[in-house]
Amino acid sequence: MSASEDNTQHLSDAMSRLARRLQEEHGDVEGTLQAITAAAVTTLPHADDCGISYVIGRRKIEPRAWTSDLPRMVDSLQERLRQGPCMDAAWEQQVVRVDDVGADERWPEFAREASGLGVGSMMCFQLFVSGDQLGALNMYSRTRNAFDDESQDIGLLFASHAAVALAGAEHESNLRIGMSSRDVIGQAKGILMERHKLTANQAFDVLARVSKEMNRKLVDVAREVSDTGAVPGGNPRRD
Repeated sequence: MSASEDNTQHLSDAMSRLARRLQEEHGDVEGTLQAITAAAVTTLPHADDCGISYVIGRRKIEPRAWTSDLPRMVDSLQERLRQGPCMDAAWEQQVVRVDDVGADERWPEFAREASGLGVGSMMCFQLFVSGDQLGALNMYSRTRNAFDDESQDIGLLFASHAAVALAGAEHESNLRIGMSSRDVIGQAKGILMERHKLTANQAFDVLARVSKEMNRKLVDVAREVSDTGAVPGGNPRRD
């Protein structure tokens, strides 16, 4: 088997392992994020650490998963300085590669401080774009020039698989939340119908009115009715 064929087989096996592992998470978003970071380090040659960051409104960086404290420290550094490869990858480019962090001139302050933390090389891949929230997969090596073109190609393929898995987990999680909210609202409607002799539509109108008047989410109002048996604010009917 040639070196190229061996690399292709290795990548295929890695992607298969990733798919199986992510499938085991069954819609658990946090579990999926952690599984992605762990698998990335074992898949990408010469990677020492991995972190997944959400970038919100071009300013706030929220670490969501990491394999060591290093990715979290680098995220905090980028948020403080408002510069760095993760932010560029999330907002401007599909991939940002930093061969020698300490010598990179694109982000002078970041380069100096990140090098001091022990970062030698980085590669950051865009995971998703959703409104003003973006996600990036960030790979770290403690040595300089650790990542080459092959590493970048593998990382791009890995990131595309990870993005699909994460989107699926987010979707399933949202469905579960929606179903749970529907159940709570249904319980609250039932309580109002039984205690105050309301129709289903009237009971829902009560919940909606209280939600609007108190500036609270409908599901939170319904949850209080289900827990206490009472309508927040007192009167279930409009006078």
